[in-house]
Amino acid sequence: MKWKFTLVIVALIGLSGCTQETQNSISRSLQNWTGTNGVLDVYAGDKLVHRFIKIDKLSTGKGTEDGGVRPYRYGFGYDDVNFNYIQEEGEKKVYFEFSDYSTSYVFYERNTK
Repeated sequence: MKWKFTLVIVALIGLSGCTQETQNSISRSLQNWTGTNGVLDVYAGDKLVHRFIKIDKLSTGKGTEDGGVRPYRYGFGYDDVNFNYIQEEGEKKVYFEFSDYSTSYVFYERNTK
């Protein structure tokens, strides 16, 4: 029990030396590891035109050569064809990507409990 307490103290001291961006990155990686129940709603004007459910994370595109951030996001989720938040037979897991510039979207976690 004592070694667990010591490990927690060492981890906290280590984190306190990190920049805010590093702490955010660690937080995101922990969230990605534990998973979420994300939903991505895509709009055309004020009309909902597409919904993906059971998304564990959205990732930002990066360049192959320079590693620079690209203006799009991507992920995997189930194509919720009838917009009911339930993965039904025939609704398959798909890869998707969308532009930060031209796509109106809302990404959120849906608690089903």
